[in-house]
Amino acid sequence: MSRPGKKRSRATLPDKEGPAAKFTKSKTQEEEASMMPAAKERNSKPVGSRTGKATKEAACPSEQGSKQAYSHWLMKSEPESRFEKGVDVKFGIEDLKAQPNQTACWDGVRNYQARNFMRDMKVGQEAFFYHSNCKEPGIAGIIKIVKEAYPDHTQFDKKDPHYDSSSTKENPKWSMVDVQFVRMTKRFIPLSELKTQHQAHRASGGPLKDMTLFTRQRLSIQPLTDEEFEFVLSLEEKSS
Repeated sequence: MSRPGKKRSRATLPDKEGPAAKFTKSKTQEEEASMMPAAKERNSKPVGSRTGKATKEAACPSEQGSKQAYSHWLMKSEPESRFEKGVDVKFGIEDLKAQPNQTACWDGVRNYQARNFMRDMKVGQEAFFYHSNCKEPGIAGIIKIVKEAYPDHTQFDKKDPHYDSSSTKENPKWSMVDVQFVRMTKRFIPLSELKTQHQAHRASGGPLKDMTLFTRQRLSIQPLTDEEFEFVLSLEEKSS
């Protein structure tokens, strides 16, 4: 069930470094040659839709085999208006807070690896709500997973920017989860600060040395190790 009035697309475009950075839309195709198994349909209708969360991501094959289990995440969404096929895909953390029970479905993801990360999410796990494609990208708050992966309804809606004609209700390609607002971070943690920490940790071997935000920056759904999550959380206590 789409959120009335506004939709927010989860596919997030590549982030800007700051206000002066030039905005460029990724032209990379999101479809991959091999299709991963579709998720089983779990429940019927989603809660409030956040059709602004989707970021246009560069497709990349999912990594199976020795798969690492994650319990923390970073999820990107766009807090500023951007129209896709006539639909405003804006959805910032304030939009989530305004939803009934401060809960919304995270629809619109059209990248296989990002989708697979969502399928790995468990109820109760926490994620950073990351503002992307805006004047100052960065972490605005914390959300939690309240419903595990189930079919994304927007893939079947011809009027939705994320409609996929190749997906069927019998064999849906795309999944979403439901998230709920937990709290704002004590201060906004900008991308520029995270990048400085990442660069320092690459030299020192610190916890952010391999942070996906910088190694796979186009992904709108990103895993975090416990060490990464705790270190980033500690930054809210420090003055910028």
